[in-house]
Parts: sequence; structure tokens; C-alpha cells
Amino acid sequence: MKLSISLQVTLDGVAQANGGNNEEMDPGFTRGGWALPFNDDAAVQYILGTWQRPDAFLLGRKTYGLFEKYWGARSDDGGFGEAISSKPKYLVSRTVTDPTWEQSTVISGDVTARVRELKAQPGGELLVVGSAALARWLLENELVDELNLVQFPVIVGEGKRLLPEHGLDFALNLIESRVFDTGIIALTYSVGGRPEYASAS
Repeated sequence: MKLSISLQVTLDGVAQANGGNNEEMDPGFTRGGWALPFNDDAAVQYILGTWQRPDAFLLGRKTYGLFEKYWGARSDDGGFGEAISSKPKYLVSRTVTDPTWEQSTVISGDVTARVRELKAQPGGELLVVGSAALARWLLENELVDELNLVQFPVIVGEGKRLLPEHGLDFALNLIESRVFDTGIIALTYSVGGRPEYASAS
């Protein structure tokens, strides 16, 4: 099973609070909601298509809790609630033991081994959405096959970045790109191997 990450980010790499400020998840962060002013129907449909494609979702605890409250109700949600509620969801958590959202399974303990077991299943796609901290961890543990970034033309200037200042290096191969009328850019890369660097000479 292919493990893919799909996240919305700003030009300066912030992946935090794209849909609005949430004091529970993002205490003290006041620049949330940077994606909403663009009001780009084509980009929304592109993101929805990404959510409708996978066989299962992999989520971090905070994102899972937020999505369950927001998307789990599935009332006039533009299709996102149906897309995620109707698929199996794997929750990475040390604290949640009995999830209530339909088709949810907790992954704890040796998370690396469990994710590798899921990836070893034939065919299909396991998708990470909205879980930037989990996405960083998966990259650092070299578990990611594909990276889909929907980049918004805004510089937030602060907030949690998807990629750390220091970490592993990765070679990326561009699979697909799309530019929307509002300046939003969708970039999909395959992840694998180390990049090459120019010699000192």
C-alpha cells in the first residue's frame, strides 16, 4: 500500500491552522485561516478528489479529534465528511484506546512496525491529511512514498512548518503539477533516495 501525505501549506511552509484559529489545537497562534480567503472552487474540488481516492486514512491524535467533530457529522460538508467517514481510519495515539468514530483503529506501541505492516498490504493508498507533526515523523522515518502539497500564495511569517529546519534530505520526483486561477499550486512528488549535491570544485 502506498503511503501518501497531502497537506495545505503557505509559501513559507506553514501547515498550521489553514482552516482557522483553534485555541485547543493551536494555542496562541492568531494567523490561522490563511486558506479560506482564496475561495477557489477548483482547488477545493482537487483537494476533495484527493480525499476520495485513498483506501484508508492515517491520522495524528489532534487532527483525528478535530476531524471527528467537524467531518464526522457529515452534514452539508461538501463531500469531505463522507470521504473520510466512509473509509478505514488509523489513529496514531498513545492516549486514545477506544475511538468512537466509525471504522477507526488505534496504532500505538511500535508505530513504525505497524505502519510498515499497512504498507506491506497489496495495492491501494494510505493517506495522511491535516497531521503535520505525524507527516514530519513519517518522513524522518522514511515511510513516505508520495508527497502532495497544495501551496497557497501567502507568507504567514510564523507558525509550525511542515519541514523542520534540520532533518533528513530527500530526492523528489515531480509526478504532477497544477496551477489554479487564484495562484494556488498543487505539486505531487514521489519520495525516494538521497539528492545529489554539486562538488566543492
